[in-house]
Amino acid sequence: MKKTLWTKNYTCITLATLLSVIGGEAMVLPVSLLVFEKTQSTLLSALIMVCGILPDMVFSVLMAPLIDKGGKKRWIVGMDLALVLVYLFVGMWIRFADFQYGLYVIMTLVIGTISVFYRLAYHAWYPELIPVGFEQKGYAVSGTIYPLITIIMSPIATFLYETMSMSDIFFLVSGITVLGIVVESQITEQIAEEAAVKESYTFAQYKEDVKEGFEYLKKEKGIRNIYTYMAVTNGTSEGSALAIQAFYQSQPGMTVMMLGFLKSSEMIGRVISGIVQYRTEVPPKKRFGVTKFVYTFYQLSDMVLLFLPYPMMLVNRFVCGGLGTMSATLRETAVQSYLPENIRARVNAVFQLFFAIGSVLFQFVSGILGEFLPYRALVVFEASVSMLVMWIFIVRPGNENRKVYEAVREQGNA
Repeated sequence: MKKTLWTKNYTCITLATLLSVIGGEAMVLPVSLLVFEKTQSTLLSALIMVCGILPDMVFSVLMAPLIDKGGKKRWIVGMDLALVLVYLFVGMWIRFADFQYGLYVIMTLVIGTISVFYRLAYHAWYPELIPVGFEQKGYAVSGTIYPLITIIMSPIATFLYETMSMSDIFFLVSGITVLGIVVESQITEQIAEEAAVKESYTFAQYKEDVKEGFEYLKKEKGIRNIYTYMAVTNGTSEGSALAIQAFYQSQPGMTVMMLGFLKSSEMIGRVISGIVQYRTEVPPKKRFGVTKFVYTFYQLSDMVLLFLPYPMMLVNRFVCGGLGTMSATLRETAVQSYLPENIRARVNAVFQLFFAIGSVLFQFVSGILGEFLPYRALVVFEASVSMLVMWIFIVRPGNENRKVYEAVREQGNA
């Protein structure tokens, strides 16, 4: 039988991911636009985003050992069901009430908590659903889903915001999530024998598993370097996104629809790059060199973005989108091939904590600075920080990082 990436399991997880991203884009952008419109404050807008990140700082490391030891499917289906209930509750509430900032803060905290468990299970399970030998193709597909949907959904989400009530948007997203649950339920999960024995898992073993995750990171400098940089650049990127959105909502001649097309331009670049990554294998020996070039180019492009005329902004985001997908695909292919399967959730959880800290820090910094700094200057500041951190954690310790980027998944890890 001819080997293929598109097994039943991989097809189902891909379709479920599509539905999840569609639902997220249909809700997140309208909520962000509504909060800024009602408050006219970058700080309050940033606080909403921070509330979605804070649960990562509390739960990710604590819950990862349980996810490593048990089946991932039940976590994913269960968390999606919880999201449906939250969406329905909030939709019913706001249908009969005026805008309440506190409600959106609480909602974001709850959804953020649910998302911690979902992401840990998803990222630990996803590599096992990719057939061995198809890792780059698999991550190229997953890396293309978000930008492809964003191309379509960014203008649609702004249209929904302008034409539908927020309660109807929540009901729509709950229906999409139900469809995702149906698809996820069709995936066949193989659970290791030792993971299936729940009764033997004691609190002492739990503490040992948490310790094991940190011990692994202590000795693996390359993994630590890569994700420390990613934590910072993820935070600065989110801070820049807040400043860019505020720029488009406050600058004469700029509109929310133009912001939607700016996002779509970046995502078109990501989709095209994903197609190229799917069809063209980058040799492991070249992954690190390509990555360093992309990181440098991306930060320089961010620095000049808001100083360009609008057509050139679209070109800027198109090119950066394509290069961003390339580096993300190569990084995930390498890192997930490098990590042992039985520790993957724990290691990913620690870096989810890193990401949360970086995001919270830069969301607060961006929100505060955005109250009195020009939005252009704020974006330049964020990109400059990322450039400095890239030199410290990616370029200088190149030997440690290179061995991670050159990793190849073995047949035994299927």
